[in-house]
Amino acid sequence: MTLTTAVVLAGGEGSRLQPLTANRPKPLLPVGGRPILEHVFDGLIANGIDEIHLVIGYHGDRVQDRFGPTYRGKQLEYHHQAKQLGSGHALLQARDALAEPFVVVNGDQLVDPELVDDVIEAHRDAGTIATIGVVRTEAASQYGAVELTNDGEVIDLVERPTDGDYELLNAGVYAFDPVFFDVLGQAPRVEGSLSLPAVVAAAAADSELTVTGVRTEGFWTDATYPWDLLEASQQLLEREWGRPAGEHSTEQTDCWIADGARVHSTVTLRGPVVIDDDAVIGPGAVVGPNTVVGRNVTIGANTVVEGSVLDDDTRVGPNTTLSDCVTGQQAQIEAGVTAAGGPAAVHVQTTVHPDRRLGAVIADRAQIHSGATLCGGVLIGPNATVGDGVQVRTNIEEGEVIR
Repeated sequence: MTLTTAVVLAGGEGSRLQPLTANRPKPLLPVGGRPILEHVFDGLIANGIDEIHLVIGYHGDRVQDRFGPTYRGKQLEYHHQAKQLGSGHALLQARDALAEPFVVVNGDQLVDPELVDDVIEAHRDAGTIATIGVVRTEAASQYGAVELTNDGEVIDLVERPTDGDYELLNAGVYAFDPVFFDVLGQAPRVEGSLSLPAVVAAAAADSELTVTGVRTEGFWTDATYPWDLLEASQQLLEREWGRPAGEHSTEQTDCWIADGARVHSTVTLRGPVVIDDDAVIGPGAVVGPNTVVGRNVTIGANTVVEGSVLDDDTRVGPNTTLSDCVTGQQAQIEAGVTAAGGPAAVHVQTTVHPDRRLGAVIADRAQIHSGATLCGGVLIGPNATVGDGVQVRTNIEEGEVIR
């Protein structure tokens, strides 16, 4: 049995990553200088996958526009999930296109190719209806916990358990026999939603079905909140510098600099750092460590940027300091702005998350004028404006103007 087909679930909104996902889906957010979805594709292709089905929904047109019909010579087929009715419902959208065993991964999670390989190999050997990748981590109870027998049979999957001591995590990488669609199609909805992990758990509890779990040491991370983008980028930079150095890049120590970038001779780079095409970094600037400078980003003279991810077309003026920051596309940050990093209390929707390493999040086309100060953990919405010299202590909504 060979597995050469994969389904990538890329239709979610990523509401806890607002305001960065106001105009694009979570799988297109950058980690290590590239969209999360590119890392997902690369991991699949590295394991012999040559046919990739994408289930898209929220701002799905942006995914199609970004990738088109192929990626690295592999066919991409798109399936639309009109309403966000759960991951199981998303998978059902690809049902008619799949007649052989297939892999399923989330388009908004970073997984090591080793993890995908372990799941594929285990499913080939097990001959069961489903196989899932399992990672040992203290964070299991924050996502989806797994209980296994000694011989690797799944006993239960518990989404975000509120009690119990769990250390095995469902890494969101599955291999299925096509007959699983019969189980999925007959599964009951909960408040109109169909959860893939819940259906897998029900299959594991069915005495006539068997679901196996393979323990793996492969790298796994989920970018759920804005500070996770910083952590995920740092992990990728430390492992791979975010992308392989090719014939159009220059490697120096632990920095990756695109040939099209212009870095002044007096710039100090503290690796790991990634600097993409057409970026311009002015004299006396200090960049890094753990920093990604996106395509066509400008960093002014004597500016300090550390531990940050600057997305494409961002402009940063001279004499500015950005620490632990994340910007969207076309953010405008003028001269003398200070955005402090380090532990902060971050307000996401109705929840306060204390002691998170996060400076400011500055969303698409937001404008921060000269001399402004952004306190740690503030979220600046798309098209918002912060006036000259203003100190921002609380979140600013989309389009809001603070003078």
